[in-house]
Amino acid sequence: MKKMKKFIVEFGLGTDLHGQNVTKAACKAVKDAVSRSCLCGLQEILGIADADFPRRVYIQCTVGVSRPEEVDLEAVASMLPVGTAEVKAVPGGLVADGVCIRNFGDKEKSVEAAVAAVEVFIRE
Repeated sequence: MKKMKKFIVEFGLGTDLHGQNVTKAACKAVKDAVSRSCLCGLQEILGIADADFPRRVYIQCTVGVSRPEEVDLEAVASMLPVGTAEVKAVPGGLVADGVCIRNFGDKEKSVEAAVAAVEVFIRE
């Protein structure tokens, strides 16, 4: 593998208020991180063409959730719009007391929160 240089790191927070779904919370956390990251430097400074993004841009994403074994890693990776992505889920996040409303899909009285770290690397 060619040498890579870290271009940006961003963090995001996501919750699933109803349903206690760790994948939904993780996807929202990644979307939050991506929404605060403008990668215009990829083209403006580094000159990477759109066609080269899959080859040159590598994204490593780590999501912390209460039940990492339940995260659909492919669904989380789909939140990353460019490059080649690798997602891993680790123990973390937060479970807080909420309210159980069965009509909203709640299974129990809790709220899931996830934290995501999105790291963008450039392959030389």
